[in-house]
Amino acid sequence: MTSILFGIGDRTLAALANAGRGSLLLLDILKQLPQIPRMRRQVLEQMHIVAVGSLPLVLTTSIFVGAVTAVQAVYQMQAYVPMKFLGTVISKSVFIELGPVLVALVVGGRLCANYAAELGTMKVTEQLDALEMLAIDPMRYLAMPRFVATFLMLPVITVFADAIAIVSGYFVSVATMDVTISTFKEGLLMYFDLTDLFSGLLKSFFFGAIIALSGLYFGLNTRGGAEGVGNATMMAVVGSCLSVLVADYLLATFLFQIVFGK
Repeated sequence: MTSILFGIGDRTLAALANAGRGSLLLLDILKQLPQIPRMRRQVLEQMHIVAVGSLPLVLTTSIFVGAVTAVQAVYQMQAYVPMKFLGTVISKSVFIELGPVLVALVVGGRLCANYAAELGTMKVTEQLDALEMLAIDPMRYLAMPRFVATFLMLPVITVFADAIAIVSGYFVSVATMDVTISTFKEGLLMYFDLTDLFSGLLKSFFFGAIIALSGLYFGLNTRGGAEGVGNATMMAVVGSCLSVLVADYLLATFLFQIVFGK
């Protein structure tokens, strides 16, 4: 029992230490933001990697998210709720929760693994030390462009994912579950609220920052050889996914109970 408590305590202290060092990394990155005009080529390259490179993954995920949401909604509503609310259920589910969170988990896993593996390899092969010897700041040249690109492009990807999921839910509802086109459109427009879309996009900005910080932090702090790079990549993906889920709960509480609460 004592060893279990010691283990929990050690892991808690390690998590708090990582959070503190991650905050210092964020501060160092924010100090480099005035260098964006000078580093615009690197920022644009990373934005292309984040957005265009994620499109096939996001497209596939969004199609099935919309389809599954439609099937589940019809199953739960058919005996209790009129089908005219089907479009409302699908749109609100996608805008508020499914779109931003699933995009953050799927795209975040890809980006975190990419950042941690790339920077971790540069760390263990002393390429980061070589950059510093050439008077090139790794924060300005490597970390800041990746952070800015992920922070700005994740909401863009989320808008694309939301649209695909809604269209997918529409086709599945009409083609396979005997829901008419007019019924679906009526429900979609009946309770459409820009607040739902805004809250989902606001979440995406926070998720983008979390994803970038997790990948960069574990990559820049990699120790050891190939095994260390593998461990750093795994920790970055796990840390990103857990942090996104915790942040989702905190943001949902803040937005829907305080900011938009009635």
